Amino acid sequence: MSLKHSADINSRQFGFKQEVRVCQHLQQQGLVLTVRNYSCRQGEIDLIMIESGQFLVFLEIRFRSQERYGGAIASVTYHKQRKIRLAAAHFLATHPKFTHFACRFDVVGVSNGASAGLLQFEWIRNAFQ
Repeated sequence: MSLKHSADINSRQFGFKQEVRVCQHLQQQGLVLTVRNYSCRQGEIDLIMIESGQFLVFLEIRFRSQERYGGAIASVTYHKQRKIRLAAAHFLATHPKFTHFACRFDVVGVSNGASAGLLQFEWIRNAFQ
């Protein structure tokens, strides 16, 4: 196995672990998981959750080990937002039972906390339209 391939696998495993942690955190806040890693030609959505029985929340999770270039939240560029919106539209078109919900796009930034091994979550509700 090449070093690049090994790094890709480790990166994916790390990303999956962070996604699980964020999902658990959001579930503790009362959100209900509907779909994890929704993918279509238009793009991908990390988590799709329901909040308060009325909001369908499309979540993008970003991890940054350092706050260079604006950190995790700032890394959700206009281009990435567009892909998420397109994937959300595809999800709603193919899953009509969710169309009665109000929709929202949230971003959760994950960064290293002050203590080793401690992660901090920054949850931005309604991060973009």
